[in-house]
Amino acid sequence: MNKTFRHFLPVLGFVLVFSLIAASCGNDDGDGATPAAPEATAASTEAPAASEPAETVTVVHAQDGGTLQAVLDRGHVMCGSRDDLPGFALLNEDGEYVGFDIDMCRVLAAAVFGDSDAIEIVPVTSAERFTALASGQFDVMNRNTTWTATRDGDEGANFNFIYYYDGQGLMVPASTGFTTLQDLADANICVSTGTTTELNLTAVFAARDIPFNPVTFEGFDTLVPAYQEGQCEAMTSDTSVLGVFKFEIEQDGGPEQHIMAEIISKEPLGPVVRDGDTQWAQVVNWAIMATVQAWEFGLDSTNIASYDGTDPNILNFLGRDGFDPGLGLPTDFAIQVVSQVGNYEEIYNRHPQLGTLAGSANDLWTNGGLMYVPPYR
Repeated sequence: MNKTFRHFLPVLGFVLVFSLIAASCGNDDGDGATPAAPEATAASTEAPAASEPAETVTVVHAQDGGTLQAVLDRGHVMCGSRDDLPGFALLNEDGEYVGFDIDMCRVLAAAVFGDSDAIEIVPVTSAERFTALASGQFDVMNRNTTWTATRDGDEGANFNFIYYYDGQGLMVPASTGFTTLQDLADANICVSTGTTTELNLTAVFAARDIPFNPVTFEGFDTLVPAYQEGQCEAMTSDTSVLGVFKFEIEQDGGPEQHIMAEIISKEPLGPVVRDGDTQWAQVVNWAIMATVQAWEFGLDSTNIASYDGTDPNILNFLGRDGFDPGLGLPTDFAIQVVSQVGNYEEIYNRHPQLGTLAGSANDLWTNGGLMYVPPYR
């Protein structure tokens, strides 16, 4: 059953030793600057009165290398994500988590348990996400978080397969006629504070000697309304996020929006696990890559279970004839993933806020995109 809650689970009895670099990427909500190191909390710490009762979790240390077994013992996958970004991860009016990142969590549950509903979503802020991952508050982070060298090196985090290629851009009302960065000279630009989005914006505009006025906000819940009210001539974030809010603004009857063609940064997104647990990392990788491989094979949720061909590569992929590469997954995991959640194309197109897949960087490599996975043999 899909379990949700809106507060953090307590850290069980140890002081975190990781120093957090909390600057979030353009596609993150930019919840603020690096927080102070958290204090150790007792297991009996009570949640705020307005929240649901806290649940107890077993903290899995990276050095134990036991995340997969802990997940199996628990009976569901715990995914760190968010609840406020349409298209990626949103808590809807029915109290359900939906979005591309959420579906990728469901992919893991389908692979491990044969049940895509065996998940628990743990909402986590930009500032706290790496601390929460390191402390074992969830098993994997699917939270549109950009892979960077600093995060890979300093956060005790292991970035996995890139399942969404993104980049920072700028959006303006189409009525302005602005099409280039030079058009934004002396403009007010809405940006999330304490993020690499803000740093990228400042660096690029300074390098081109374009003066501008940053108008900073803690998150999109305040940034987007301010942009719509005309406090800024432009807003900046990753193009995926700009596409989401362009869709939302125009769907709500707002003015037409224009996302400028120039991309000012690279923002590769994918799942993140703790360092030091190779088995769990490979489970996450191959479960998600199965959605891309199925797409390349022409298999989707309607036909994967009934495949009756003789292609040996596809037969291996489906776990036929006892093929098992030793990943720690059931041999039919790809069938479970795709039949229950879909191949990559199906998952992507389920969320129109993400824009058009065909011809984008997220298209298959055979179509000119970047989606390319190792052979399953």
